[in-house]
Amino acid sequence: MTTYTAQPIAPVILKELRLADDAGRGMNAVTDEEGGAPLRCCLRRSEPGELIALVSYAPLRRWAAETGADPGAYDEQGPVFIHAQECPEPVAAGYPFDNDHRTVRRYSAEGNILGGQLVDAPDDAAFRNAFDDPAVALVHVRAVEYGCFLYEVRRGE
Repeated sequence: MTTYTAQPIAPVILKELRLADDAGRGMNAVTDEEGGAPLRCCLRRSEPGELIALVSYAPLRRWAAETGADPGAYDEQGPVFIHAQECPEPVAAGYPFDNDHRTVRRYSAEGNILGGQLVDAPDDAAFRNAFDDPAVALVHVRAVEYGCFLYEVRRGE
């Protein structure tokens, strides 16, 4: 049976983002007084009092550099929250940030958008549906409200 896993931002990329984000800006760490920020480093919401940063991240650009794809105009960068310091990798199973409508955006191996699906909450069925198309190489889960990148999912094994 095929399984799918929500992928956090890789530790090596997090180190880079903490020095300079994908827009070339240095990190500005703040204490999160309220909590609740969706952290892309460990795929959970922040707790009050944690030191976090809002950085610019270009997930498709970084994937394209890894695979040789050319996303062209689909290359975009946007804001993501991360811990300002190293943190443990995710321990929770399942798909994070599923409390609101999300889009499952599909990309080809070349880096082109192949479409998307609005889902009440990301689940195995949504990913099976996306990867049923053999042209789909990568899926991004994004928030509907602002289109923010939440995490990626690659073909399961």
